[in-house]
Amino acid sequence: MEKRAVILAGGKGTRLKPYTMVLPKPLVPIHEYPVLELIIRQLKRNDFTHITLAVNHMAELIMAYFGNGEKWGIHIDYSLENKQLSTMGPLKLIKDLPENFLVMNGDVLTDLDLGSFFDEHIKNKRLFSIASHRRTIMSEYGVLDINEEQNLIGFREKPGIDFLVSMGIYMVNRDVLDYIPEDKPYGFDNLMLRLIQEGKKVWVKEFNGYWLDIGRPDDYSVANDDFEKISKVFLDE
Repeated sequence: MEKRAVILAGGKGTRLKPYTMVLPKPLVPIHEYPVLELIIRQLKRNDFTHITLAVNHMAELIMAYFGNGEKWGIHIDYSLENKQLSTMGPLKLIKDLPENFLVMNGDVLTDLDLGSFFDEHIKNKRLFSIASHRRTIMSEYGVLDINEEQNLIGFREKPGIDFLVSMGIYMVNRDVLDYIPEDKPYGFDNLMLRLIQEGKKVWVKEFNGYWLDIGRPDDYSVANDDFEKISKVFLDE
């Protein structure tokens, strides 16, 4: 079975300025490798054979760098958006998607086993699978707990609040495309709310390993600091 992946690489990377003033975010380097190259190398190591890059902003630079994927021994083609279609809208432009395929953002570093995630989705005949990670956000304030009479019954100094968040990595069954409109921006949030409304089952895989979304300068700095300890996920050397 062909393992196919769609990488969403069309965003402007506005949160990552000034690094994205000259380069599109997928070409911003982690050490000497563009972040998107690391993802492509990881997919190759997980037995993916065909990658479609959904591109828009500075698409010509991304296409010139990656070409047809021959350098990495993997087939790469492109889906060019004429306008920003958000995260799920670009999938409607790709007409040859197989029954099940991986979708991921082009700025995610993780040691999640993408091949196993792919296989698990298919084995269990799922419609949509979300890779998730638990994050704790620290409150900046002391939190007051009160009862019905407005009397204080507890106090927590700057507590942490746990959230289960999307990692920007999904397995998708082609039937999901029926819920995505043509030629209009349509985000992950729109699709999830639609599937919930329609009573469709969406499976969430909680992953506790390494995950970093390189969306802001602080995250980019962390990625460079962490690279040596996670490089084996992407590189053969």
